[in-house]
Amino acid sequence: MFNGFTTLKNYQSLLDFNQTELAIKLIKDYFQLNLASELRLRRVTAPLFVEKGTGINDDLNGIERPVSFPIKDMNEKVAEVVQSLAKWKRIKLADYKIKKGFGIYTDMNAIRPDEELDNLHSLYVDQWDWELHISKEERNINFLKEIVRRIYNSIKRTEFLLHENYAEIIPSLPDEITFIHTEELLAEYPNLTPKQREDEAAKKNGAIFVIGIGGKLSDGNKHDGRAADYDDWTTESEKGFKGLNGDIVVWNSLFQSSFELSSMGIRVSKESLLKQLEIEGNMNRKDLYFHRRLINDELPYSIGGGIGQSRLCMFLLKKAHIGEVQASIWPEEMKEECIKNNVELL
Repeated sequence: MFNGFTTLKNYQSLLDFNQTELAIKLIKDYFQLNLASELRLRRVTAPLFVEKGTGINDDLNGIERPVSFPIKDMNEKVAEVVQSLAKWKRIKLADYKIKKGFGIYTDMNAIRPDEELDNLHSLYVDQWDWELHISKEERNINFLKEIVRRIYNSIKRTEFLLHENYAEIIPSLPDEITFIHTEELLAEYPNLTPKQREDEAAKKNGAIFVIGIGGKLSDGNKHDGRAADYDDWTTESEKGFKGLNGDIVVWNSLFQSSFELSSMGIRVSKESLLKQLEIEGNMNRKDLYFHRRLINDELPYSIGGGIGQSRLCMFLLKKAHIGEVQASIWPEEMKEECIKNNVELL
């Protein structure tokens, strides 16, 4: 069912098809090299699918259906297309014996059939998934903020390089990213929805890192969902607030709204894993492959996340639709609306 298309009055892409394709490559090549350098990451090859029932695939908000299929040569054992690689990456840090202070990154490609299709959301998800081996002492809010700043600086440098190559694309990001906890957003905007709170904060600051996503806030509601078994959203961070995770969110002037670029966080310890599984009523998962290895101290402490490739390209190129920077499938009604509004889908 066609869900929606946001019309942008008098929209005209700053780059044509050929320029757009070249600019996408420029952004992807340059940003991933900067990210790898900033965080000391080596590139690894990632799976497109994993075995069902191992606990390696991610549950996201717990309601999305992974794409699955039986494998003929494995007695019809079922495989699932990955939804993200949070737990897989942490396993690889251990299996590849990545030293403390170093990490890995990869291209993650996913299919999300339950996604509500609009200007920002597609059936196809592409992101840079990264994971860094850290010490137990680095599991704190100050270290999280430092990593966020380094990622943000990589985004800023990419924005500048793009402007150097395409003068018509004017940089818009502020010099610094602002940190704000979901409890602070709730206190400042108690009568708004979580998305509206992010809109207000992003408009005010230009770029924000929203801390503490997954657990219930003081009003009894969650800011947003987060799986219980990768990010840590129960450990106290600062000011009595909880959460060692968050989202990088920027202000998109084209849409006049907040725009998420990255979801990331310090990963669960075995203590916070068990606590969060209990809170979410998922204690049955503790016997799955990933969870057993973590509980048995076989996996390193880590921080990691995903940075949307098409999302970053869409934002930096000031595009009106994610289909302008990636090839996917769209409802006929949406394609017709795009044609009417000068939106050229790839």
